[in-house]
Order: sequence, then C-alpha cells, then structure tokens
Amino acid sequence: MQQPQTQPDPQTNPLIGAEFFSWNKWDACTHCGLCLPTCPTYRELGLETDSPRGRLYLMGTAFRDQNPMPINDDWAKYIYRCLDCRACETACPSGVHFGEVIEEARAIYELNAERPIEQRFWRRLAFKELLPNKDRLDLVFEMMWLYQRLGIRWLVQKLGILKLMGKLGEMESLLPDIPNPFLKHNIREFTPAKGKARHRVGFISGCVMNQVFTETNLATIRVLTENGCDVITPAQQMCCGALHVHNGVRDTALALARKNIDVFEAEDVEAIIINSAGCGATLKEYEALMEHDPVYAERAKTFSSKMRDISEFLAEIEMIPPKGEIKRRVTYDEPCHLVHGQKVQLQPRTILQSIPGLELIELTESEWCCGSAGIYNITQPEMSREILERKIKHIAETDAEIVATGNPGCILQIQLGVKAHRLPMKVMHPIELLDRSYWGIDPLG
Repeated sequence: MQQPQTQPDPQTNPLIGAEFFSWNKWDACTHCGLCLPTCPTYRELGLETDSPRGRLYLMGTAFRDQNPMPINDDWAKYIYRCLDCRACETACPSGVHFGEVIEEARAIYELNAERPIEQRFWRRLAFKELLPNKDRLDLVFEMMWLYQRLGIRWLVQKLGILKLMGKLGEMESLLPDIPNPFLKHNIREFTPAKGKARHRVGFISGCVMNQVFTETNLATIRVLTENGCDVITPAQQMCCGALHVHNGVRDTALALARKNIDVFEAEDVEAIIINSAGCGATLKEYEALMEHDPVYAERAKTFSSKMRDISEFLAEIEMIPPKGEIKRRVTYDEPCHLVHGQKVQLQPRTILQSIPGLELIELTESEWCCGSAGIYNITQPEMSREILERKIKHIAETDAEIVATGNPGCILQIQLGVKAHRLPMKVMHPIELLDRSYWGIDPLG
C-alpha cells in the first residue's frame, strides 16, 4: 500500500490540531509490513485497515490538505480499534513511534468530530470530572466499596438487574473487589528508608491504582524502603493522564502533566518510581507530549528522564536479595506498555528469579496483549474478549499457581479470564511477590 505523498501545509489544513501532527514520525514508516504479524487486531481480523501500516495510511489521507479523507465514524472505527499495545514498535526496523502517532490522531479526531450525546456524557464524566479530581474519585470508590461490602452487588446480580442495564451492566461485571478506602491513609508523604538511606525517590501512587491496588502501592513502598530508599509520595500529585492521552483528551492530559511536573520539581529526588506499566509509559513520554509547550518542554524532558518502573529501578541499584521462600509455580505476563512501550523486559523476571523457592514458568506469547489496553475492554468488549481468550489459553498451559504481571489493567483483565475459565490461579503484581518474600509470607497461605 503506497502512502500519500503530499505533505500538509499547516496554513491550509482544515483540521483543528493537524498542524501539530508529527509528520516526521509518520514518514519513518517504510511500509515493509513486518509489524503486521505482531498486531493483535490484524491477526484477529486480517484487514489492512486494522494493521499499523493501514492505520498510518488512514492518518495520511485524512490529515493532508489536498482532498483529505473525512474523519468520520468509519475512519475512527479503525483508529480506535487499535489497542495501542505498541507491539508494532518492537517489530519495526525503522523505529516508528506508532503509539505517539496514533494518540495524536485520536486527539485530532476529538477536536474535529462530534460524538453522540451519550458518548460525550460518559467521556466528560470519566476524563474531565472524575480522574482529575481526587475528592470525587475517593467518593465514587467509597460508594463502590459500600455497594460490595453491604451485599448490594450480590443482590443485584442475583436478581438479574445487570442484564437490564445494558452497557452499564457490562461495565459493572468488570468491577474488581474494592479494598477498604481507609487503607490509602497508610501511604504517607514521607516514608523513611529502613536503616541508612542510600537513595531519595519520588513515588507516583496513581489515581485508580491507589483506589483499587492500594496493597500493591504499600508493597512497593515497603520494598523501596527495604532497599535503602527514602520515599516521597506527594499528596498534590495528580492522575498521570495516560487514559486521557490514549483516548484523545489531550487538553486535560497536558494540564495534568504540568501539575505533576510542578509537584515533583519541588522534591529533591534522584528518580520517580511507578508500578503501573501503562502510566509509566505516558510519564516517560511527557517530553513528547509537551514538545510544543515553550514553558514546560525542557522541564518535561527532565521529569521523563527521572521516571523508572519499579523493576527497572531495583535493577539499577542492585536490589537486596530476598530470603523468604515462596515455593510456588509462577508465570509472568509482560504488560504491553512495559515490554513494548518502555522496553523493560528482563528486570521483572530477574526480580521473580531472585525469590528463593519460586519456579518461574515461561509463558507462550508472554509479550502478546491481553486485551485490557486502558479502557479497551469497555469500549471494544468483543475484540477484547477474543484477544483475552488467546492469552488465557497459554496461561492455562503453564499450570502455574500464580500469574504475575505489572499493570493494573492487565491484572483485572487476566483475573476476569481466570475466573471465567475457573482456573485455580491467583493474579498478582511481581512487586507483591517480592514484598512477601522479604517478609517471609506465602502469597497463597
């Protein structure tokens, strides 16, 4: 497939925001097709328009200034059916930054297209009203906790009410068990190192991560302090904006990024730690997100240079080996935004292999997407389920007792598949296993 040759003139391009499209990144594609076998949607559907190369072609024909393709619902269908898993980036010999380009394309679409009223309502509620507002998010998750704790969820499921609720009922089925909201208060702004402090690091606790995976955050802080780190967790930090960037809500993502840069600039830290792969990829790309901001461009570059996934950081500082035995069979699933987005692959395995007694079983297609992809399992449920089935098939073959993966969305998605197939497995973050080993606690005990 030949790409359109005409490059756009920013002065005549009719689309709002098209002047910021990264044509230099788009033009790096040589159309070789090596990305096609690695693309989950292309493998499932076999359509060129559902491949990275095909989507790049659609961007080119829409964003050029002469006879542009209209960016209508049909165009958006293919752009949004992409998981943004970035497996194509790992396969690409030309180094195309496909994730950044597809996210820019979605941002341009959102600036120029008019979504239906219902979609606009839900998008505004999630991206503008809830995720950027800690107090509202706290309230929502406190209500969810009560909904589960008081048995209302059991009653709703028993009476079959969810089947009558359509899309909302499908979303409720994805709802994980919410931990006690008071648990978050155990995360302090300053947690001192155990023994002599050798490092001073910032910690990004996240928005949904801190609500649903509070225990993982606490385990991360304990592991850092065990390894001689003073840990700073600023109360003023905001949602990282990953879900906003992935879904074209760029204005809010930029505002959140500026706030986070301001907050962490005020702290004298050598590194900023994250335990969520999807969030980490976005935080490391603040530099690209803010390249056109005259005030924050250089500051974003400094911020991104300090970002580390927890496994990546532990490898850099030569982690203190754990001593507690965990005699369990464990398989490791690689989150897309860790292996493809951040190029972090060996470090999580090194952590798992350092745990005495643990048997690490390699997972076939460990780098293949599980179908979570932010909110993809909500917006594209059918395709998400098909991709998940492929992942669960390989997980079942391992006969593992524990599936370890370093991203909250992946944990929830794989838990969903494990439950649906009635597999006797627990899904955990690798850092939780390391924490249990430090404390000598069996994760299944």
